[in-house]
Amino acid sequence: MSSTKVILLLMFGLALIIAGCTPKTSQDAKTKQPNIIFIMTDDHSYQTLSSYDDRFIQTPGLDRIASEGVTFTNSFVANSICAPSRAVMLTGKHSHANGQRDNADTFDGSQQTFPKLLQQAGYQTALIGKWHLKSNPTGFDYWNILPGQGSYYNPDFIDSTGQKRYDGYVTDVITDFSTDWLDKRDKDKPFCMLVHHKAVHRVWMPPTKYLNEFKDQQFPLPDNFYDQYEGRIAAASQEMSIIKDMDVVYDLKMLDKEGEVKSPYRGYYEQGAYQRMNDEQRAAWDAVYNPIIEDFKARKLSGKELAEWKYNRYMQDYLACVKSLDDNVARLLKYLDDNGLAENTLVVYTSDQGFYMGEHGWFDKRFMYEESFRTPLLMRFPKAYAAHGKIDGLVQNIDYAPTFLELAGVDVPEDIQGESLVALAEGKATDWRDGLYYHYYEYPAEHAVKRHYGIRTDRYKLIHFYNDVDAWELYDLQNDPTEMNNLYEQAEYHELADSLKNELVKLQEQYQDPIINQE
Repeated sequence: MSSTKVILLLMFGLALIIAGCTPKTSQDAKTKQPNIIFIMTDDHSYQTLSSYDDRFIQTPGLDRIASEGVTFTNSFVANSICAPSRAVMLTGKHSHANGQRDNADTFDGSQQTFPKLLQQAGYQTALIGKWHLKSNPTGFDYWNILPGQGSYYNPDFIDSTGQKRYDGYVTDVITDFSTDWLDKRDKDKPFCMLVHHKAVHRVWMPPTKYLNEFKDQQFPLPDNFYDQYEGRIAAASQEMSIIKDMDVVYDLKMLDKEGEVKSPYRGYYEQGAYQRMNDEQRAAWDAVYNPIIEDFKARKLSGKELAEWKYNRYMQDYLACVKSLDDNVARLLKYLDDNGLAENTLVVYTSDQGFYMGEHGWFDKRFMYEESFRTPLLMRFPKAYAAHGKIDGLVQNIDYAPTFLELAGVDVPEDIQGESLVALAEGKATDWRDGLYYHYYEYPAEHAVKRHYGIRTDRYKLIHFYNDVDAWELYDLQNDPTEMNNLYEQAEYHELADSLKNELVKLQEQYQDPIINQE
């Protein structure tokens, strides 16, 4: 054989070796257990995250996760209320299956959760921030949590040694604790850290550095701010109206020192949130809010003027809290960069549910309508995964647990009701769900939102309100995205309603939540 042929054969063999190694190398990178950082905020609306909607605020820290990863454009929750949503996230199961139906329940910490399964697979696990599940956390090597809802200024935290107060603003303190734990962890093990912020939960108290950030900004009213709720009896009976139910002292901080501004919540706010501030914080707060209070008193607003003033004041406080949150997400991402952790760490950002920014005239959440049912979900995958861009598939917070387990190489237990999002994020999912199930239980309770369950497809939504009412609602989200026109009683939609009812029953059977007669 000539030397030329020998060289050609060697080159061909080398090419085959390289070609054979390339996919294997990529697969090897995927088999290395990635770190997981799960950032969950409270009541953060997708309308106030600029990678979803840039009308109100720019959020460059959060947008970085979106630009470097995946934005789920149809992300929803199973039960839009704080404690139940957290239990769904931990277990990968709907509320009826994990036992946390409403905020009054106590979470059964003995049950299976994804942090426990990760622990068994060699992960270090940590939980920092809001817990809100009454029982102590289980499945975590380290935890340091806020009691109840926590406080914005100089918050108390509880760990295994007891309760202690810390100076500072709660969003900053939670990030400080998170980076401190990352510094002290065992560097030879993969980790899963849950960073649960209090922000942007009611009552919205920005840090002193952002008190003036949106002070002079005027926000356009949503088109349905003055919704009259025709054809929607459950919506008409709620108590979460900015006009009627948002308190000027408790919610909007009009703490008039002379007591001219009346509120049944005056003592709660004055002796609680306001008094937690130290002298320096209170001086900075008063320098901004006292002129606003004096102007509010002098104008003696009523009717539409008062309603729109309250809306704008609410937006200003809420968005200033979001800005601090965005800063701290950026700070945590920078920590990963600076410490060589970015390439093999899954970073997830979401909220425990959505929130109303004046749509239907409301604040708060609970309803299956889009603003509270839908939530932001951003994921930046480890470098080995080809997961980028926008994903339109219907996803839900039951899907978080199986996603984390698959990435960690842990078998997903059969009783977990969610589906891993890995294949969907990489564009490899061939058979994805075409309907989501929702069930809300907390009534009678604050805000008076009736119990209800329903199904959402890519275009339609069917809701049944029950308990002390029996009412069905049907929406065409393509033609009526703000859910103002209930089609259920219209004859031409009866066939569609019956079809959706059949699909709803299938989901109830799939998730073992059969509903025959609701009390």
